[in-house]
Amino acid sequence: MAKQLRPGSTSLYPTPVVVVTCALPDKPPNGLAIAWTGVLCSQPPLVGIAIRPERYSHYIISQTGEFVINIPRADQVAIVDRFGMVSGRDADKFAITGVTAAAAGKVKAPLIEEFPVNLECRVHQRLVFGTHEIFVAEVVAVHVEEECLERGAEFSTEAASPLVFVPLNGEYRSLGEVQGAYGFTREAERRG
Repeated sequence: MAKQLRPGSTSLYPTPVVVVTCALPDKPPNGLAIAWTGVLCSQPPLVGIAIRPERYSHYIISQTGEFVINIPRADQVAIVDRFGMVSGRDADKFAITGVTAAAAGKVKAPLIEEFPVNLECRVHQRLVFGTHEIFVAEVVAVHVEEECLERGAEFSTEAASPLVFVPLNGEYRSLGEVQGAYGFTREAERRG
């Protein structure tokens, strides 16, 4: 099969798309839609978000050292996109999108109540690379809607219906059907 050689780019796909919320005392809460985020370590639970320094959210997170990663459902794509199209310096994004800023348990940044999963984070380290700064943060608490838990404990991807982003063409997408579970090839070998 023929392939084209192209210059290096952000061609890793799909990426999760989330809304990162943050807040300064006595100011309206803010949020930023980003797709440059991911898991960095299991123990301690570390995640990373990459934000351009000129963004208002960058300033807030730099001042407070905390934020919340809010993971939307695929049908909440318009909310996510709107969070990415307006600056929090100029407008109250929560008012514009109609979502609820709910109190977090361990950080002062708000949760988006309507999103099914929220990760409360405290900045552990900051790294500057080119156009973005990476905030490496420890996940100090996780909120999961009960509707996303099967039998009260197991996470249901179908119920959470995550949204992803494809940087190659700028598309928001939903996930398809299950293709397997971690370790299924080893289990098949054992059965033989």
